[in-house]
Amino acid sequence: MTETPAARHHREQQAGSLTTGSRILLPDGQRTAEIHQVELERDDFGSPALVLASLSGGGTLRVAVGTTVTVVEGTHDAVTQLPLPGNLPEAPAVEAGAPEAGAPTTGPREQPGAGTGPVSVAPAVVVPPLPPAPPAVNGPTEEELALIPAPDGTPESVVEAAAETHPDAMGVLLLADRLAKGVNFKSGSCLKDLSDLAHELFITLKDAEGALAVADLITVLPYDGNPGRWSSVEASLALASYICRQDGQDGRAEVYEKLLRTPENQETDPFKARMAAKVRQRSLNEPNLYDKEIFRSIDNSNHDAEREWRLLRLESLLFLRAHGGSETIGMSELERRISNELEAVRS
Repeated sequence: MTETPAARHHREQQAGSLTTGSRILLPDGQRTAEIHQVELERDDFGSPALVLASLSGGGTLRVAVGTTVTVVEGTHDAVTQLPLPGNLPEAPAVEAGAPEAGAPTTGPREQPGAGTGPVSVAPAVVVPPLPPAPPAVNGPTEEELALIPAPDGTPESVVEAAAETHPDAMGVLLLADRLAKGVNFKSGSCLKDLSDLAHELFITLKDAEGALAVADLITVLPYDGNPGRWSSVEASLALASYICRQDGQDGRAEVYEKLLRTPENQETDPFKARMAAKVRQRSLNEPNLYDKEIFRSIDNSNHDAEREWRLLRLESLLFLRAHGGSETIGMSELERRISNELEAVRS
């Protein structure tokens, strides 16, 4: 059957505006498929970069946000449908006189009433389904959580003890003064101050014990779905894991590392879980290590700015270390880089 122009209507639109239920013309220019779900993948600057269109029946298409695609509207009777796994057309009934399945044929089958040439059948284009969702990350047990000691006193007293241990450390004193007014674990700025204090104690003052005591004030906080607050908890978990690994407390370090992965098992939708795992792996493989900013600071002889950028690089490396490394940076290389950055910021 030849498709007539009236059989369907189509319009052009950018991929970034596609929605569930849209029927689009596939890259082969002949077949169409309906969109079951749309996800946006963002670039390192947080801007939408890639549309991940889950198709009805399985499979997905990757389309750049700015790409123009054809959306099919109107009747679809004459539109060739995309054969997808789980949505394949039924096998046609065997006509009278036609060879049965498995029977040998002497040549190409001719269409009744047509010429003597063989009928050309276009090969089916099947979009492969997504890989299975990654296994859920198991959180630590009660016995494992017991490896993290309870704070010795109130949060304010823990901060005060750290300040008294280092009376000449201006960075510690400034943070302690802010926290002395009261530690509010629902405040993102308060969590950031606690995380900064733990890092200041370990990185600048080499006080691993004090840093771990301060970090443990927030390492046990549950994930509440707020990325802003969680970033401070995440940084403290990565720091605590590194300190314990260096001190030979591998069991306790594993607890911090399991807590660090808490957000990874929050998504219950299989499609979203697969997409999140893909984005997460890409961020681990291509971490922002602030190379350009550090080199620019070195060229400008701006040592203060260089140190601040190196601290951010160190935080990224500690996160990778607690996450078990990545496909591009192994554990031994991470250990070497972390040691180099510690030496650079402490000098």
